[in-house]
Amino acid sequence: MFIFLHYNPLTEVTVVYQNGLPVISVSLPSRRERCQFTLKPLSDCVGVFLQQLQAEDRGIDRVAIYSIDGARVASSTGIDILLLDDFKLVINDTTHLVRPPRRELLPHEETERLNDVKFLVQQLYTTLRIEEHQLSKERELIGRLEDLNSQLRPLEKVKEELSKKAERRTTWVLWGGMAYMATQFGILARLTWWEYSWDIMEPVTYFITYGTAMAMYAYFVLTRQEYIYPDARDRQYLLFLHKGVKRTRFDIEKYNKLKDDIAERTLGHPH
Repeated sequence: MFIFLHYNPLTEVTVVYQNGLPVISVSLPSRRERCQFTLKPLSDCVGVFLQQLQAEDRGIDRVAIYSIDGARVASSTGIDILLLDDFKLVINDTTHLVRPPRRELLPHEETERLNDVKFLVQQLYTTLRIEEHQLSKERELIGRLEDLNSQLRPLEKVKEELSKKAERRTTWVLWGGMAYMATQFGILARLTWWEYSWDIMEPVTYFITYGTAMAMYAYFVLTRQEYIYPDARDRQYLLFLHKGVKRTRFDIEKYNKLKDDIAERTLGHPH
């Protein structure tokens, strides 16, 4: 009993070489039209071809490639290896027998050279993929930084206004202290050389000096810091700034968190 197999050219899977690249023509089950897949034998593998098939026709639920003796071909198998022999392409419930055109076998030296080229291509492909991943991460990081900066700008504007007000008030306090000391000096000078004498004013100046020393010691007891003019000035500035923050309900926690996030991402993305 003879069984005759009739191949319909509209459903047959064919393999031809164009410009040195294998082109596989497949009839898609859902779209009922032929589609050509151009593959790169040195870098593509069976898994890439199968993914392209399913991406092109969503009606393909199951697709696999088998050898003539029925062994399934691994997805990691290179296209150049696959096309050395006949194979079966199974799409859903339909099995297609694929007969790639025979190509002349290369000499041993040419084969080794081709393997070297394949290795270099794989290295280049891996490097490009890594660079692409890094560029994607960099774009994501830059986008996140732009988003954080857009949230920070209005807070920076409010904080700058509060800082300027605190700076002005601190300056007034410094000049007020200067005016107080100048007034005290003028009063003591008048009492010493015009109204009374040094003998009378000497105990007064002593007590004033001692009172000033007590005030500085009280400052140390309250702040646990020595009374040094720059430190005292900075402390007064911070007091005015925090009062302004409370008065305007400035979200200092959100501001600090945004600053920390930006600093962390900037360190991870040096320019």
